[in-house]
Amino acid sequence: MAYSLPPIRSFMGSMQMESSVLDINQCNVKRVSCTTVLTLAYQSLGVVYGDLSTSPLYVYKATFSGKLSLHENDEEIYGVLSFIFWTFTLLALFKYIFIVMSTADNGEGGTFALYSLLCRHARLSILPNQQAIDQKLSAYAMERSADTRQSFAMKSVFEKHPKFRQGLLIFVLLGTCMAIGDGILTPAISVLSAVSGVQLKITELHENHVVLISCVILVVLFSLQHHGTHRVAFMFAPIVTAWLLCISSIGIYNILRWNPHIFCALSPTYMLKFLKSTGIEGWISLGGVVLSITGVEMMFADLGHFSALSIKIAFTVLVYPSLILAYMGEAAFLSRHHEDLQGSFYKAIPEAVFWPVFIVATFAAVVASQAAISATFSIISQCCALNCFPRVKIVHTSRKISGQIYIPEVNWMLMCLCLAVTIGLRDTNMMGHAYGLAVTTVMLVTTCLMAMVMIIVWKLQIFTAVAFLVFFGSMELLYISASFCKVPEGGWIPLALSLIFLTVMYVWNYGTLQKHQFDAENKVSMNRILRLGPSLGMVRVPGIGLIYTNLVTGVPAVFGHFVTNLPAFHQVLVFVCVKSVQVPYVCEKERFLISRVGRKEHSMFRCIVRYGYKNLQQENYDFENTLVSELVQFVEKEKESGLGPITEESSREFGNLDIEALDASELTFNDPSHEENSVQSSHDIQVMKSGDEQLENSLPKEESLQILKARESGLAYILGHSHAKAKKSSSIIKQVAIDIVYAFLSRNCRGPDVVLNVPHASLLEVGMIYYV
Repeated sequence: MAYSLPPIRSFMGSMQMESSVLDINQCNVKRVSCTTVLTLAYQSLGVVYGDLSTSPLYVYKATFSGKLSLHENDEEIYGVLSFIFWTFTLLALFKYIFIVMSTADNGEGGTFALYSLLCRHARLSILPNQQAIDQKLSAYAMERSADTRQSFAMKSVFEKHPKFRQGLLIFVLLGTCMAIGDGILTPAISVLSAVSGVQLKITELHENHVVLISCVILVVLFSLQHHGTHRVAFMFAPIVTAWLLCISSIGIYNILRWNPHIFCALSPTYMLKFLKSTGIEGWISLGGVVLSITGVEMMFADLGHFSALSIKIAFTVLVYPSLILAYMGEAAFLSRHHEDLQGSFYKAIPEAVFWPVFIVATFAAVVASQAAISATFSIISQCCALNCFPRVKIVHTSRKISGQIYIPEVNWMLMCLCLAVTIGLRDTNMMGHAYGLAVTTVMLVTTCLMAMVMIIVWKLQIFTAVAFLVFFGSMELLYISASFCKVPEGGWIPLALSLIFLTVMYVWNYGTLQKHQFDAENKVSMNRILRLGPSLGMVRVPGIGLIYTNLVTGVPAVFGHFVTNLPAFHQVLVFVCVKSVQVPYVCEKERFLISRVGRKEHSMFRCIVRYGYKNLQQENYDFENTLVSELVQFVEKEKESGLGPITEESSREFGNLDIEALDASELTFNDPSHEENSVQSSHDIQVMKSGDEQLENSLPKEESLQILKARESGLAYILGHSHAKAKKSSSIIKQVAIDIVYAFLSRNCRGPDVVLNVPHASLLEVGMIYYV
């Protein structure tokens, strides 16, 4: 076969070379040189630490807002610095760098990575169409160790009670929604905080002008998203590095000039003195202290773009000491200038370097905003893959880096919400109240999932997991409780946004699962198909019919509905199922599974296309030529195996080993850069079909030629166009969710034909209504 279809094999081979560049971040972590690690550590500064490094712009201002500003003693300033230091050290350094960063799902981090890891080790997944053969994926590999009594008990609870699995999903979605809220609040608070510093030098500049300038920067930032970040990303690391060096140098200057004894404030006793002297006002002010660790979750979420070692080096060598020095220097300045509590950051900058630092601060705020926006795009993309968000357009902005994407609908939605927050609140203190609640909620979700990972995946004793949960969870609950007191003063924003996003995600997930359940319950009986004979009781017309379905087994109801109204179908039928699996990436060579449906004379096949939750479906893949090539290869290998037709039934007899051996090893997509090659390959198929004697000798004459002839007659795509309706006996809540919310989302999201890049000229849609 390697020489019977040389053009197809050649352009697929060159595609694989290109795809290796695209999938550079999807490979397992290998031993790399010290230079490579240091280079990645430097590059991570611009992508990972933009948000975290700009926190000094607003931490002290937000902390000393409200009644705490009336306390102007050094003890209060020392107490706040002590809280910042220990919060930064315990949560950012110990929890994330030393513990959480040790957990990765094939090199990927973030909330969905932890959830995916748990789903693979316990039956927690609610994704339909999961198969035993999916566990043979290379990315699915996991160390098999005996369950402990605690891990077995926890897994049993979730496996026996579906409501617990649903509750875990909602909990994960809550953290995801709060992370999306970060993507809205980070650009607003970062840009407004940076721009507001200009009022110190231009006192006649009105607050409205500051808000206007901030809005202009935000509009420009969001308007440039479609170009991608790869054109300017090389500038991000130098900007953040310059910013960290600036604030650390200014911090050292302020310590030496104003209060060299500020190091005494690192003693935890000052935290107790602070709470004792300030009472409830001090407790509420902790909602501002927690802003010092905004962005730590991004360290874990961006693990897939860099190595864990590089991120740890960047944090411990530069980020951590620079930010601690910056906070200490600002506290030293405040200890001698109590009247400057609401503008301490810019007032603490020496006069000679004010304007250079202001410019660097503005650029750093833009970098922080860009990092939050890109992270939001990535989160939405993962949600779409896991059926937790309506289908949206996902555009690659870089041909070499697979993680850089752009989602137009989400981009403009974020821009409108950012502008609304900036214009509506006009105050970084109120934004800080909202920001703190969103950040601490995401961190608490990560802590709870990590405790589950310790028991189910790492098989640690329950005492260790409980100690981790209690120690870090209690700290985060303390900050959440303080942030909740600020709900009337801006804290309601992340709650409202999360409630809206959570409703959308859950309703979409529920409607999608109900649709799959309807398809599974109403699929056509295989025995009925077999009784129809070779022609299936229909007129078989030339061509290949691709029937898209959610099912991995059986004949979908849409097929029966179609032939009932139009008793004619194509010579070759292929049931195509595009599904997601609980791994971040599926390699190109493992993406396809092909099997036969029914007997050989039926000419029916099933093609299962598998994607990971971080894979993106390439819109320019030459799916048609690839599918035809792989069908021919499958038929050849089926004959070479000597086992007869590999049907779905026989594959179950052999434990799915045959299907994996026959098709999962060589099936790949085409690279979009080889469009001219794909056209050439189609032409070569014609030449070979018309009389190439080599093809006659190398291909099984009958079925392979039948597939090639059918390809030349054309392909038709048959999709079900389903409408969900709630049963009349359903509750009011369910009727509103299905008939109004889900129906609205279905009408306004991208259709499956657009997502699958189906040619409109070859599309047939079959309308169906299903009741849930």
